[in-house]
Formats: sequence, structure tokens, C-alpha cells
Amino acid sequence: MSDVVEKTLTALPSLLSLDSQPGSAKLSSTSKLGNLIRGITELTSKHEEEKLIQRELTSIKDQVSSPNTSMRQMKELMVRAIYCEMLGYEASFSYIHAIKLAQQGSVLDKRVGYLAVSLFLNESHELLLLLVNTVLKDLQSTNLIEVCMALTVVSQMFPKDMIPAILPLVEDKLNHPKEIIRRKAVLALYKFYLIAPNQVQHIHNKFRKALCDKDPGVMTASLHIYLQLIKENSEGYKDLTASFVTILKQVVGGKLPMDFNYHSVPAPWLQIQLLRILSLLGKNDQSTSEIMYEVLDESLRRAEMNHNITYAILYECVKCIYTIQPKSELLEKAAKCIGNFVLSPKINLKYLGLKALTYVVQQDPKLALQHQMTIIECLDHPDLIIKRETLELLFRITNGQNVTVIVEKMLDFLRISKDDYTTIDLVGKVAELAEKYAPDNEWFIETMNTVFSLGGDMMQPDIPNSFLKLLSEGFDSDEEDRKLRLFAVDSYVSLLQSEPNKLPQRFLQVISWVLGEYSHLSAELEPATVMTLLSKLLDLKHTSSETKSWVLMAMTKLCEGGVAISVAQDIYETHSSSMDTVLRQRAQELQHLSQDSELRGRVLPRDAGLMPLEVDSSLSFLDGFVSEALAAGAAPYKPPHQRQEELAQAKALSLEPYSLSLPISMSSCSIADRQSPTLMSMSSGLSGDSTDLSHKGGSTTLKLDGVKRVWGREGYLAQREPVEETAQVEVPSPLRSPSQQAEADSTQSQTPTPTVTPELEQDKQQLASSLFVGLGSQSSVCLMGKSDPTPQRFRRKAQGRASSSGASEKTPTSLGSTPSPVDNLLCNSLLDSNLVSEPTNQTPQASQSLDTTNGNCHEELTDVKENNPSLIHNNEEPDKPKDLCLSSHLPTELSGLSHSEITPLCSNQSVNLSACHVQKEDSLQLVIFIFNSSDSALQQMQLQVDSGELKLSLITDSPVEEVRSHSVAVCHYSVTVKRPSVHVEVLGMLSYQLPGGTPQTIQFSHKLPLTTFIRPLTLSTEEYGSMWLAFSQDTKQNLTLINDDQDPLTTTLNVLKKKLQLHVVEIIGVEGIVACQLVQDQPCLMHCRVHAGTLAVWLRSPVPDLPDCLLYHCQRALQEH
Repeated sequence: MSDVVEKTLTALPSLLSLDSQPGSAKLSSTSKLGNLIRGITELTSKHEEEKLIQRELTSIKDQVSSPNTSMRQMKELMVRAIYCEMLGYEASFSYIHAIKLAQQGSVLDKRVGYLAVSLFLNESHELLLLLVNTVLKDLQSTNLIEVCMALTVVSQMFPKDMIPAILPLVEDKLNHPKEIIRRKAVLALYKFYLIAPNQVQHIHNKFRKALCDKDPGVMTASLHIYLQLIKENSEGYKDLTASFVTILKQVVGGKLPMDFNYHSVPAPWLQIQLLRILSLLGKNDQSTSEIMYEVLDESLRRAEMNHNITYAILYECVKCIYTIQPKSELLEKAAKCIGNFVLSPKINLKYLGLKALTYVVQQDPKLALQHQMTIIECLDHPDLIIKRETLELLFRITNGQNVTVIVEKMLDFLRISKDDYTTIDLVGKVAELAEKYAPDNEWFIETMNTVFSLGGDMMQPDIPNSFLKLLSEGFDSDEEDRKLRLFAVDSYVSLLQSEPNKLPQRFLQVISWVLGEYSHLSAELEPATVMTLLSKLLDLKHTSSETKSWVLMAMTKLCEGGVAISVAQDIYETHSSSMDTVLRQRAQELQHLSQDSELRGRVLPRDAGLMPLEVDSSLSFLDGFVSEALAAGAAPYKPPHQRQEELAQAKALSLEPYSLSLPISMSSCSIADRQSPTLMSMSSGLSGDSTDLSHKGGSTTLKLDGVKRVWGREGYLAQREPVEETAQVEVPSPLRSPSQQAEADSTQSQTPTPTVTPELEQDKQQLASSLFVGLGSQSSVCLMGKSDPTPQRFRRKAQGRASSSGASEKTPTSLGSTPSPVDNLLCNSLLDSNLVSEPTNQTPQASQSLDTTNGNCHEELTDVKENNPSLIHNNEEPDKPKDLCLSSHLPTELSGLSHSEITPLCSNQSVNLSACHVQKEDSLQLVIFIFNSSDSALQQMQLQVDSGELKLSLITDSPVEEVRSHSVAVCHYSVTVKRPSVHVEVLGMLSYQLPGGTPQTIQFSHKLPLTTFIRPLTLSTEEYGSMWLAFSQDTKQNLTLINDDQDPLTTTLNVLKKKLQLHVVEIIGVEGIVACQLVQDQPCLMHCRVHAGTLAVWLRSPVPDLPDCLLYHCQRALQEH
């Protein structure tokens, strides 16, 4: 350890220029940084380290604040502060001094200052604004080093809001005479494209110029941009295929300077980048693929050195050959390369070969036959990574003939695996294979039981949900349905009778649901017996509250007969006083329904899964809930593409609490674009290539900077039909030079070969015949991810489609995803008055004689003891003549204007409240009608309205204090938006008193969509451009493009113009600009571009949350069209 410390201390002065004297090679024994490092290495506990670092930080803080500190001393203090921050201790006091050092020091001082800033600050830090002028000045400097430092900082940490300020200067650096400047400028533009692609759309031609730069470094830097562009839209860059092929030929031919060689391999990372680009360009394109054949052949031939970097090139070559349109000669050579990898005694190369084979087997399944014995040996390999990748390969070649053997191998591996990710991944794969290729009912149920037992509570919730949905929907044969459900019931009863305390919670939930739904199918099984078994689960210590709710719901379906009712009564007495409100409600349901069999038959009918239920797939009924949650500070859902964009900006590790980790934004709350998960396996795509997306903390008090949180590999690549060729079970000849072959032979001769007995060899042959059955002929191949030529065993019944709007779909009513009638029933009659929530359907007894409103109102129920009326909705339609009558009471200044429909708010025996709004060009007018339906006058009346998002100004001359019998009073308000929200809400309370009575109050709420406040904003293109640069609040999203015979962009913008009152400023080609404003001068600008069949929208505004809210309404408007 001491040697490492000394080497570090020796290197630091030269790296950071702490000592300007030429002869100083080591930190002196009196150096403060050297003393700090030595002192830390000598400590024996974390507590001592904290005390030492705190003393050091106090000393640094005193010195940086002193006016007598020189620049040389400040530089040394910054290095010590960097070291403290690297250890995880906050030194925020030094951030501003690091910026000053970058601004005021010499070139060497600037280097340390910029280094400290890049480590201290993140892209969202408020102090970063102070660095903008310094970067602008350094970008215009004639000093080469200063320009390089500025470009480096720009590419590392500048946020998208600051890009417009420095973009012109970075563009100019593409023409700089020095190649290092041009290279750093290209990398900075690449960063800009990742975080704000629309801001660099106009300089794509300059990217092409960088691709043709005479310096190989600049050309290499430009490939990063082109790889990203081609991933998004390969069709637009087909014309560059010949250029990329020419570049690769020159690289493979050794035309680049020797500086680009790595272990005598010419520019290997450049070759890998070019191969990835060519694979994207040649995919499903015969003419483009033919251009690549020659250079791919040359790459395979020259990459024959025995070194890790050449293996990486060969791997990319193989992937490229199998991705583009096939050529038989190249496929043969690629197969030989895979053989070299798979047969290698080195673990890393064997893993690489298995990974390549996993990818290739989707195009050429017969290739697995050539290496079947090697794959069998890998199943017993001591390295767990090799075994896991082998199982991934077997997952790809699974069909109906080998599924039992492969699933058995996966389950064996699951029993010994201790890695959570591996468990979750394999559990999903086994469940997918079991559902698709199960040979019989018994095997399917037993396999899923093992999956639930081994997966435990870590498995994805899609797995039990899909299993229950499969049982509920049934298959093509009613007899098969009955047999499967009956076997599941018998299996689960046996499990509960043995050791239920060892079963995971999710498995217990599945068991409870199945027994509750289908235990009546077993003639030998009494409901009381099942209820007794289920009641034992409630007494287990490890049973969670959620599982107990499932158990109680199952018991509710089974409470028939005297014994069952007595058990239900005991359960009710135990859980009716539970602290968990859900358990209390379920216990109430159990007790009530067990005593009323007729009601239970209506609420919980048997075979309810056979009755289709129309479900709003867009979940529009949750719009109000989502709006309220977001207004209360809840974090919005972020779709994958938005998380990818945020991930590109994330570079620092946040140690702040999770509650501060996300800004309140509604850009991703697209009710219209929600999708439900369909995959059960975490990596059901191509082998092991997933990206862990995490969001970035919003706090600026960070302790660790510069920690990348991006991990993973390439994404999913689509399959292609395999090339027809005869499978040959043979060991491929290695593609090596004679000297390498001799070396390999000598190596293998030195490696001890384990003795293989005839019995062991025979077992391997039998296992191979079981695993690879069905791969001999193309007609029987059935790979995961490809269409299955044989019928699937568990083929679900075809469900009826909803209307052409696509807003609904059929699902079984017995699943717990939608509210059951029991919930509504108990909300009406069983719960205490202080726990009543707003029901959707009311019984006639509950509504009594109260007049009701539509579902647009949310009323608060008050205590009856205070003589306040209970207000319950009936969802009755408003009376049209009454609507016309109220219209005559509109204020005089509004009588000639069109108004919205008069909406009932709430009512009781004495008063009815209604409201409407009138849209004027410069304001929104809200009118509230108070109708006295009693025979007495309402006295001491006072109406109070308030809203967190709106500003309401009373226009009525004098407040109304009394309303005569059967007359109407009007309150008139002018409304403006304080804080934008998708739906703004007005809360109100009316207090009044009847003659001789006690004071009474009635509460109401009224929601207004933000679209009622949107007005067109007429601008010229020049005014639009100047306003665009001045606005800072923005959001981006891809919207649905309306395709018709005319121009799709024009049609889409016209729809938005009509529905949202937007002003289309100008349309040029595939781009358009739109402007609007909220009343009282709150503008919002929108830039639209047609890209890859969608409408890429970018909104900007000076008002926070306004772009996100407007984007939401744009999505709804296009969906409803």
C-alpha cells in the first residue's frame, strides 16, 4: 500500500502542476496534500477519517476566504478540496472559488479551475451560470489550450438551456486550422445532439464535412453522431454507405498513421464503430448490403491476430454479416469464427462465442447443431456466467419437442442461483416457455408452481397476472378449461395442507384467487374445507396485509353453508377492528355477503370471467386523479424516450433523499399514450442487453460528481429469416494462421483433458438429442421471437373487439384491476359515515330525496350530527328546460355571447348550484347560479370560492345576501390562470340559513380544462424567433401524425388549431411553428417537425408547467380526432 501512495504522490505534481519548479518530482514531506494523503492512509477507522477531513475542510475554507491567498496557493487548495470531495465529503464553499480560478488565473490555473468545476458541479447547478461568460471568452481566445479547455467543459456539463449561447462559437470551431479543436468541437456537438437534437438540426451538413475531414481523429469523432442518427433513421443516410465502406477499407488496409494502432491492430475501435454503422445501413436492404461484402470479407481475413481486440472486431463482423442481407461465403466464414470462440479453452472467448451463437441462432438455427456437445458441456461449466449464457441460447432454440428438458435445466440453475437479477430473468423465461409450449395441463401447473416458489416476491407482477388471466379467459376447449382449473385447485389444496408457511406471498395470492374462483369445480371439495385452509393463512406471522386481503376476498366467494358462515363470523370478529382499513373493509364484505346469498350471487357471480367487460384502455377516467396528484407534487410518469433523454444528461451521483429527485413536470402524463406491459421476461429480447434507467436528483448539494450511471450494451436487433443450407454436425476448422494453429495445438496439449467415461458420454449424447430435437429441419424450427408454425397449446379465446375508436377492450370481470360491485355496495351502506368515499353508483335508499348532479363534481360529506346535508351523486342528466331558464339570468354584458353548457354543481332540499363559463377574447367569465328550491327565503347567504391555480375576481356589484323562494341569484367572476394545470379546479362553499333554522353549508367543486383559457397568439416569423430564444421552460414529445391524402403536417396542425385555438404562424416543408397564449399574456410557442412517421413537438414558454399542460391537451385532441 505504501508503494501505491508514494507513486501517487510522485505523479500528482506533474499532473496538476502544483510545483512550477522544473526539478521538483515529488511532493515534499511538508506538502499539505502529501500530508493529507499519508494521514488518511494511516488511519484505522472511519470516525478518525471524518475528524481529519473536517479539520482539513475548515483549514481550506479559512484559506480560500483570505484575501492574501495567491493563485498558486489557491490552485493547491482546490486540489485538496477535490480530494476531499472524492472521498464523499462536501466542500461546497470551494465551488465559487473554483469558478473564480477558471476565470482569473493563468493557463495552468485555469486548468485546475476547470477540472475542479467539472468535478464539483452538475448540469443543473445554479453556479454554472457564472461560467458561461468565461467559456464564451475562452472559446474566442487565440490560446489553443484555453479553447480546448472550454470545449471540454462544454461537452461535459453544459445543460440544454445554455446551448443557444455557445452554439455559434462551437460551430465556428469546425473550421479551425488545428485538428484537436475541430475534434473537440465535433464531440461538443455530439453532446448537444444527445440532449437537444432540435437545436443542431440545421448543421447536419457540417457533420458530413467533419466525416470527410483530412484528420482521422475528427472523422472518428463524427462517427459517434452518425451512429446515433442512423439508429433513429437509417433511410436518410443510405447514400453515405459507400463513404463508410471506403473509410473501413482504408482503416483495415493500414492507411492510418501508426498512432492509431493498438497492439499492431489498425484503429480497432474505429473499425467496431464502422461495422455497427454498416449493420444498421444494410439491414433488410440487398443493394446496400452488396456494397459491404468485400470489405467485410477483408475485415474477417485481416483480424486473425491472437489478441482480445481482434476478437472484438471479429464479433462485430459476425453480427454485421448476420444482420445484413446474407451471402453464403460470408456466412460460412462467420460460422467458423463462432466455432473458434465456442471451442476456445479461454472462458472469455467461450462466453463471446456463446453470445454470438445466441444472436446468430435466430437467423441460422442449424448452426447450434454443429456445437451441440460443446453447449452440453457448458451447461456443467463451473463459471456461472457461462451457464447463464448457455441457458439464454437454449431459450432461443426452444420448441414444443424440447421444452421439458430446457425448462428443467433452467429450474435447476434457479435452485442454485443467488443473484436476484438472474432469478427474475430466468423466472420470466420459464413462465413464457411454459405458457407457449406446455405439453399437458399437469406439467404446466407444476412448472408454474415451481416458478412461483423459486421466484418468490422478486418476480415481475406480469407473471402471476398473466397466469390468472390465462386461467380466467380459458382456451378454445371448455373441457380443457375445466381440466386445467380442476388440476390447479387440487394442486393448491395439497400445498396448503402441507407447508403453506414456506410459500412466497405472491404465490399465496395466486392460490387464494384460484381457490376462490374455481374450487366449486371439485365435487369432493367442500367450501368449508377450503375456507378453513384459507383461514389458517390469516394466522401465519409472515402473511402480509395485501395477501390477507386476497384471502378474505376468496373466502367471501366461498361462504356457503352453516360451517362456512361460522368461519366467516369468526374472521369478521378478528379483523373488523384491524388498523388496516382495507382489511376492515374486506372483513365487512365477508360478514355482510355471507348472510345474504342472493346479494352475493349478484355481486360475485360464478364464471364471471366469461362475461366480457369493456375497459377504457386510455384510462381517461383517471384524468382528474392524475391532475390532482400532479398538482399535489406527485412525480409524473416518464415514457422510455424521455428517460433516455434525461439519461444522456445524467452524469453525477445524487445522495439526496428520493423526495427531491424529480422536478414536478407533466410532460409525460400522456393518458392517451399509456401502454400496458406485455412481456413477462426482463430480457425476452436479444440476449442480456438491457439498460438500467435511473433518474437524476434535482438537488444541487451533491457530494460525489462525475459518476456515470449508464450501463448496458446494444439493444434489440430484429430477426431475419435464416438462410437455407444443410446442417453439418462437425467441428469447424479454426480460422488461424499456421503459426497460431501450432501454438494453439501446443496450448491444448498442455491443458489436462478430463477423462470421459463411456457412460458419461452416452448421457451427454442423450441430453443433446433431447435439447436439439426439432432443429434438424426448417419446418420444425420454433424459435422465441419468431412466428410459431405449430399451434400453441394454451391459445386463448378470441376476445371481441371494441368499437373502431379503440378505446376499450375485453377483460375478465373477476380480475382485480377494476372496481368490483362489492366496493360500491359497501361504500353505500357498510362503512362508517366518516369513511365514506365518493361512489360511482348509488342505491335508491342511499340517495333518499336529494337532488343530484353529474359526475363532474366532487363533494365533501359532512357529519349528520351537525345538521348538514349529505350530498351523494346520482349521475342524473340535467334538465334541459331548467338549463334554458337559467340562461335568462346571465349578466347583461354576457347575454349576447355564447356560453358553455350550464353544469349542475350540487344540491340539497333547499338549494341548487349550477355554473357555466363564457370565453371572451381577453378573459374567461365564470357564472354561478344559486337557485332557491324551498318555500322560504335563504338568508345570511355567503358564497366563498377559491383555487390554487386560478385568480378569481368578483364582478357583481354587491354580494347577494338573500334569495327569495323559487328565485335565482347570480355570482359573476373574472378568472385568470395563476399556475397552469391540465384541469384547473374551483372550490367553493355556500353558507345560508333558513328562517327559524340553523346555519347550513354546502360545498362544491368545478373543474375547467386549461383549453378554455387558451387564445391564439398572432405573430410574425421574426417575432416568433426572438421570443423562442428568450423562453426557458420547454418540453419535447412525439405525437401521433394524422395521415391522409393531403399534407399530414398541415392536417394535424389544422386539427390542433380548431380544437385548441392555436395560431399557425408558418409551415415550411416538414416543419411548422405555432403560437398561443393563456389569457392575461402568458405565451407558449410550439415547433413541429415530421420525423419517422410521427410529429416531433417542442414547446417553449416563460411560464413553468405550461408547455407540459399544452402538450397533454395536444395529445388528447389528436387522439379524439
